[in-house]
Amino acid sequence: MKHLFCFGYGYTAQALTARLDRSEWKVSGTNRASFETLQHLPADVTHVLSSVPPGPDGDPVVNKFATDLARGFTWVGYLSTTGVYGDHAGAEVDENTPLQPVSDRGARRVAAEKQWAHFNTHIFRLPGIYGPGRSQLDALREGTAKRIIKPGQLFSRIHVDDIAGVLHASLNTPNPSRAYNVADDEPCPPQDVVTYAAKLLGVAPPPEIDFEHANLSPMARSFYGESKRVSNARMKQELGYKLKYPNYRDGLEAILKSERAQ
Repeated sequence: MKHLFCFGYGYTAQALTARLDRSEWKVSGTNRASFETLQHLPADVTHVLSSVPPGPDGDPVVNKFATDLARGFTWVGYLSTTGVYGDHAGAEVDENTPLQPVSDRGARRVAAEKQWAHFNTHIFRLPGIYGPGRSQLDALREGTAKRIIKPGQLFSRIHVDDIAGVLHASLNTPNPSRAYNVADDEPCPPQDVVTYAAKLLGVAPPPEIDFEHANLSPMARSFYGESKRVSNARMKQELGYKLKYPNYRDGLEAILKSERAQ
């Protein structure tokens, strides 16, 4: 029996678990409270996935469990971010692009990747994540969606089911110490996603707001300090993964269809 242990058993880890044959896989993991009380990884763990973000003192998983991680596993995966590349003014980045973060958040991720590298870890660099319960459809219903206009701004994104699909493909074809960008095929201005979600719901989109006058939190504003196209070529070529939702339109349509079928 293979045993996948997830540091941070949240949205993405649960989507991955849904793909696993439970007659072959045992899955366990931590939430915030259980991470604090856990002292050692279970002895029968064969695969490890971490989605725990780093803090100012580095990666909390590596800091606490370095001895356990050093014993070696069939597969180790770490969910990082495309923020490690920094700002490229809309140009394309791939896994060979130098890591030049422009935010503290991105710099922490670079440092965390280096910590995880000691354990032959697969690194998965993620852009904005969306999926059921976490999309612009929900933001529109909640009244929190904004169409912020910043000329030239591009964001990449990925549906949670496609993250799970990529992780599953990697579990089946391990390539230790390899980094993969996990993004869909269509980087685009963020306001386009809001507009399309509003069209699907049959509601008027929120008014356009100039970025300079937008009332954004410091963290939200920092995201707009980076614009790039994230290449997913390595993910497709090496893992043989075909995106289920190659663009935000396909993803949003599938979410709404699933909701209406319930």
